[in-house]
Amino acid sequence: MTIDFEESIKPFSWMEYEGSFSVILTVGEYKEEVFRRRRQEGFVGSGYDWASLALVFLNEKMPELSEQIDFDPEADTFCAYSSDSEALKAFIVGFKAACEDWRQIQDLFSRAELD
Repeated sequence: MTIDFEESIKPFSWMEYEGSFSVILTVGEYKEEVFRRRRQEGFVGSGYDWASLALVFLNEKMPELSEQIDFDPEADTFCAYSSDSEALKAFIVGFKAACEDWRQIQDLFSRAELD
């Protein structure tokens, strides 16, 4: 993994372990304002909320990768994983770009479902 790639996806972290690849985000410090807009509906910015948002992104923007990417969130951690490193790289680069585009991320989040 290159340092440039790892820098480009921060605050997400890339992990590799025995043929499996994952991206992790410790929640609570990144894009909290996205979740505040729907707090009255029960969204708090948990790992589950991030997974709901990521699933909308994946299904709408990168449906060709939907069979290769899985999610395993916890209350305080978002995790996406795959055995296909290239698919996961493509997903996280696209998802991070969407997160940095306020209008796009708000639009996607408007369709996220509370887990």
